[in-house]
Amino acid sequence: MTAIPKAAHAFIAGAVLGAVICAAPAVTAPGVPWTAVALLAGLYAVCETPARLRPGHSPPVGAGPFFPVLLAAAFLLPAAAAALVPVPGALVGRAGRPSPGTRRVWRAAQLALSTWAAARVYRLAGGERGLAAPDFPGVLAHALAGALAFCLVLSVLDSAIRAAAEHVPLRRAGRALLSVSPAPYCVHGLAGLMTAVLWRSPYGPVSALFVLLPMYVSSWMYAQYHRERAAHQATIRALVQAVDIKDRYTRGHSERVGRASVLIARELRMADERLELLRFAGILHDVGKLGVPTRVLRKDGPLTPEERRVIELHPEYGHEMVRGIGFLGEARAAILHHHERLDGSGYPYGLAGEQIPEFARVVAVADAFDAMTSTRSYRRARPVAAALKELERCAGTQFDPRMVAALVRALEREGWETAVTSDEAAPVGLPRQETPSAPHQVRTG
Repeated sequence: MTAIPKAAHAFIAGAVLGAVICAAPAVTAPGVPWTAVALLAGLYAVCETPARLRPGHSPPVGAGPFFPVLLAAAFLLPAAAAALVPVPGALVGRAGRPSPGTRRVWRAAQLALSTWAAARVYRLAGGERGLAAPDFPGVLAHALAGALAFCLVLSVLDSAIRAAAEHVPLRRAGRALLSVSPAPYCVHGLAGLMTAVLWRSPYGPVSALFVLLPMYVSSWMYAQYHRERAAHQATIRALVQAVDIKDRYTRGHSERVGRASVLIARELRMADERLELLRFAGILHDVGKLGVPTRVLRKDGPLTPEERRVIELHPEYGHEMVRGIGFLGEARAAILHHHERLDGSGYPYGLAGEQIPEFARVVAVADAFDAMTSTRSYRRARPVAAALKELERCAGTQFDPRMVAALVRALEREGWETAVTSDEAAPVGLPRQETPSAPHQVRTG
């Protein structure tokens, strides 16, 4: 968002008013355990404040919001008092731009309403009596009911503010709401319940840290993983965009090669941790084109032998570019060897058979398949069936038959949507490196 629209401001004002109405009874109600309110609010604020301790640095994602604290408050406190717990932490926590102050107020209201709803549902389910004398597993049902109420209200408010702020259609916002998984909230609910049980035990509030501290550390580590993964994705996107800008005739090709590579890998039952690396390999297989002169990539007409030799250096250029990117792992070998052929007549090193890394053999099939099924400005796409037939014809010489068979099976089950990779005017004559292919050889993008 570049600015917060008036509709979003109105919605935020309504949420704030609702939160005030929900929390107001705590001010006048007798017997509110203000010490517990202050301790829980302070604990939650501690989970939020690290984001502000290092200006100019990315916040430690996962340090907040730490929902087990809020759900513990919902189980321990009256609903009105529980609604106050997230407010200080939300007001001092991280906030995006623009209007960070407005965003903090919105977050405070959103969490206050969600915590209030969790506390109300928990008590309506009889949870308060169960907490006084824990009766497992019955008390678990009460806690899960509160956690699901928290999840529902939080998700509904998230979808509603997105619809108001980003002009997202309500139907689309509703579909996004249905995709929210309640499982993480149930886990937070169980942690909150154990915190509440220990809080009420003879050992007191300090004992609750034995539940919260390990979960806080694991939550922080999990979020660190996702932050690193997001950084990896950003690195990949930047490299692919650079290739797409330079080689306009293959725009979108890299993403589809990554997708086809994953289809093959799933069919071969590769381990989950390898799927992501193989997707990176497919997406980055042509990154070496950044090292090829633009005049060669965009040449209108057949390439000279010298120009073709320059083009054939792009796998080595690509490998050099990604050599230092440690998280790519096996993907680097695929970038280097995806133009090798099973019969040893490929490049850059003329590897044959099992000498060619498995990832490279997968990407080679995915690359050729998308090149044949994509409509470009200078030729129409082949039908998927015709492209698969051509791959099968070249299996055993150019391609690994096992990879070709896996792609055939995957597409029979899931299908494939062909695409236009360039909408620019067709050049005169044969474009850039699209020279006539030798018999029994499939050209790749």
